[in-house]
Amino acid sequence: MVHDKSVLLEIKDLRIEGYTGEVWVPIIKGVDLTLHRGEVMGLIGESGAGKSTIGAAAMGYARDGTRIVEGSKIEFDGMELTTATEGERRALRGSRIAYVAQSAAASFNPAHKIIDQHTEAPLHYRIQKRMEAQEDAMDLYERLRLPNPKEIGFRYPHQVSGGQLQRAMTAMAMSCRPDLIIFDEPTTALDVTTQIEVLAAIRDIVDQFNTAAIYITHDLAVVAQMADTIKVLLKGEEVEQQPTEEMLDNPQEDYTKSLWAVRSFERPQKSRPEGETPLISVQDVDASYTGGDKVLDGVSFDIHKGMTVAVVGESGSGKSTTARVITGLLPPSNGQVLFQGEPLPPRYQDRTKDQLRQAQMIYQMADTALNPKVRISEIIGRPAQFYSGLSGTELKHRVDELLDLIELDPSKFYNRYPPELSGGQKQRIGIARALAAEPSFIICDEVTSALDQLVAEGILKLLDRLQNELDLAYMFITHDLATVRSIADEVVVMQHGKVVEQGPKDKMFTPPHHPYTDLLLSSVPEMDPNWLTTLLEERGVDNVGEAADV
Repeated sequence: MVHDKSVLLEIKDLRIEGYTGEVWVPIIKGVDLTLHRGEVMGLIGESGAGKSTIGAAAMGYARDGTRIVEGSKIEFDGMELTTATEGERRALRGSRIAYVAQSAAASFNPAHKIIDQHTEAPLHYRIQKRMEAQEDAMDLYERLRLPNPKEIGFRYPHQVSGGQLQRAMTAMAMSCRPDLIIFDEPTTALDVTTQIEVLAAIRDIVDQFNTAAIYITHDLAVVAQMADTIKVLLKGEEVEQQPTEEMLDNPQEDYTKSLWAVRSFERPQKSRPEGETPLISVQDVDASYTGGDKVLDGVSFDIHKGMTVAVVGESGSGKSTTARVITGLLPPSNGQVLFQGEPLPPRYQDRTKDQLRQAQMIYQMADTALNPKVRISEIIGRPAQFYSGLSGTELKHRVDELLDLIELDPSKFYNRYPPELSGGQKQRIGIARALAAEPSFIICDEVTSALDQLVAEGILKLLDRLQNELDLAYMFITHDLATVRSIADEVVVMQHGKVVEQGPKDKMFTPPHHPYTDLLLSSVPEMDPNWLTTLLEERGVDNVGEAADV
């Protein structure tokens, strides 16, 4: 099939400003972009580079608090979007330009079945009648390798996994056969095995329908599999642009080279002290939700004082459920959790204030974990007030001390609100809030997955320093095996609610492995544009068929 490769989107001298509450300041500073039909362009750069802002502008859209500056040119298939009416722009969105967000769970309406949400756009634009739209949805679900494609759409969003929902959102974006799709970090929150399925599905569907795409990501290995061309951004400006293979082989600019550098942080591995009672001991734990099937089945592992245990596994393996059992949010149906050799009450309501204080959590999405309308000083101060009874000058001194600990200047951040902070700064506030309780054990739940590589490395270094200074133990829930290599002392691999393998990090990364561990390790994307194609061939996956049972 010969595809049309004419210019579809042309952006010239794009300038976008954001309002601080007092003045307008530049966010995007004169970026150009040319995208041909059927071409995939990767936009990469650290948090705040302007990737998502440019992606939104490609639809003629400026987010709240921003504006496209007069003189910017955004031409989509001959239509100038900066001078088009709002009605004309709205008619393009969903029909000819579609958007796939980072969080599928937040994008679907939980009260409506997936297929009803899928068919909204083709019905609205009168492209198809309801039965035709439903049949087309099932066809797309099959192309995107979703299980039970004729049935899965009749489930509610919460009844499918994260990876399945991400593919359903891609199918929904394809419902009107758009000319352009903007993918905004669509695999960031997915484990490596699920990510492969989603990447393969996206790549196939784009190729089949000659759809152009802007693929926004901070994961360089992922963009290597998806993009024909890569544009590197920094603080709203273009650093450089090249075809993918040339960019990978020979980046020109120092900033690009710094992004390409392999993560350098890897701390020395600690060994558990012989004969010492574990700080946390999970013993033969079973658990289920509302009396259903077992979510955890005989889970056992130990975490020693001052050490980091990484818990890895795909979505639904039981990682976060184990954390809920440890913290008392989900009482186990069998087994127990010990703290320093003593059983913890199964329910957090029955634990003493000191028992509650000892185990704290840092969450994956700092955006949703921090109340946007509460000052940083109060967010950090509340646990210090609750657990230590501090108030007045003592409380302010403690908040200042905690801000210093996470390397943020108290004079600049004490009175700020979360929306005024970058992603990395928000995650540091989440760390400070956990430290405010003076715990001995912290559960880090995917704390770097939403951050670009440079910011993530800074967070890992901070956590390592705090562990050494405060003798903290960490349970590090992650799907990023590069993070495991950087920070873990021991590794626990979970699948289907069971521990399938565990041991010191060096042994876990040395063959032979349990088949599932081997699958995880082989699923980590590499900086090779042919890596995904080769892997799919090895696993017996064709372009439109079902994935082999791996």
